[in-house]
Amino acid sequence: MRYLLIVLSFFFLCLSGEVTAQTENDYSQKEPSRDGIGKVYMGREISHVMGFHGVAWLERDSREEEENTKLTISKLPISENSKVADVGAGSGFYTFRIADKVPKGKVYAVDIQKEALNYIKNKAEKQKVDNVIPVLGTEKSPNLPENTLDLVIMVDVYHELAFPKEMLLNIKKSLNPTGKLLLIEYRGEDPKVAIKPLHKMTVKQVKKELEANGFKLTTNGQFLNIQHFLVFEKED
Repeated sequence: MRYLLIVLSFFFLCLSGEVTAQTENDYSQKEPSRDGIGKVYMGREISHVMGFHGVAWLERDSREEEENTKLTISKLPISENSKVADVGAGSGFYTFRIADKVPKGKVYAVDIQKEALNYIKNKAEKQKVDNVIPVLGTEKSPNLPENTLDLVIMVDVYHELAFPKEMLLNIKKSLNPTGKLLLIEYRGEDPKVAIKPLHKMTVKQVKKELEANGFKLTTNGQFLNIQHFLVFEKED
């Protein structure tokens, strides 16, 4: 009898469309591609995380010119007293550049790799930078204070999140009412951008995922050499 009730309940849920809606927002699995983990979110296979062994690539001399970092920093929607989080901070390439722009504020350097946080901590001490705060995050949460941040930035990170839905929920909680989320991602629409496909994203896919999690696109900046500059705000 209990089994029959479960089957009937499932049948009526299907008729109402509730199961379909839930399934569309769930993660699914597939045979992993060369650069992916086989986990799919809203039609996109999630890529492998680049380990901290790639620190030399993050700190390469050519990065400033390739990514037009100075222009990126100049376009950030921040003031000198802003509270900012660099999620997936890696070596702190952007962290310390942002710290210079918020001398009266704070920059939370978030990463799930302790090696990265140790690197950032040592660099901050060596350069006597006191407004950079290393934070150990998890795959589901950046572990940031709620209702505090003016800006959360992820540079070539979002496509690697193992739990994008959960991470977006927790990032949303950390933003103050006017806070913004900035995603910088290699342009998936452009075949000339010589980056592996799973490490690039299209504006269409980014909007699809962010809007499903309570964000709206307010700035679609196409002024960088090879990346999108996408600013989101929380939906009312």
